[in-house]
Amino acid sequence: MSGVGPRLAEIASSGRAALVGYLPAGFPSVDESVSLVSAMVDAGVDVVEIGLPYSDPVMDGATIQDAVEVALAGGTRTRHVLAVVEAVAGLAPTLVMTYWNPVERYGVERFASDLSSAGGAGLITPDLIPDEAPEWLAASRRHDLDRVFLVAPSSTRERLVTATDACRGFVYATAVMGVTGARGAVGAEASGLVARAKEVTDLPVGVGLGVSTGRQAAEVAGYADAVIVGSALVAAVQRAADPADARHRVAALAAELARGVRGEL
Repeated sequence: MSGVGPRLAEIASSGRAALVGYLPAGFPSVDESVSLVSAMVDAGVDVVEIGLPYSDPVMDGATIQDAVEVALAGGTRTRHVLAVVEAVAGLAPTLVMTYWNPVERYGVERFASDLSSAGGAGLITPDLIPDEAPEWLAASRRHDLDRVFLVAPSSTRERLVTATDACRGFVYATAVMGVTGARGAVGAEASGLVARAKEVTDLPVGVGLGVSTGRQAAEVAGYADAVIVGSALVAAVQRAADPADARHRVAALAAELARGVRGEL
């Protein structure tokens, strides 16, 4: 089983969904992003996503775009992302969420090797489809890494089969068509998408895009194997007065979300 797979299986055996938390590396600084990840894991996050800052984040809404701009302006580069992964991978299974261009520029084989050496579990690649990923599929196999592709409400059954067959670790189901961002309600099509994905794969299916509260996390945990939260955690940092307040806010939100997936709300 993959790096994320054993953790998700362990959580499923306890009768609940997993909580996946995202934060960009280098936001608001490299060192502080490590502290923030540590705080959210301590508060109940089961699997970590580290965002690789990119200048053209087409899938991300304003909240994450603003955070990524801070990281890039502060000098965060791929080597710093890998350093963050190395610093936190011992806390929880850790995936890198990245657009494909930075990986291609770094070198696919080199990236896979360095990610594995850092203790990373694999990649989530929102703008890469399996049809265009032969180099990544081969490198991930050589280095025993997870590969998480996205499916959407618009995905046909044929596309669901193609995407889920190429996944390892879990399948990322986007709750809505559009960019990331906290929403007042999770997309109504999310549960149907999860059901359709489960018709064609035995892999766990996680739902992201829009979850921002413990109540929403509890709702999604009722039909998904993992609840993925990003923008709400980033926004908690953006509202903070100082680094200590940022850690407190991230921990408080992560704890609320964890209570949601555990059915404690």
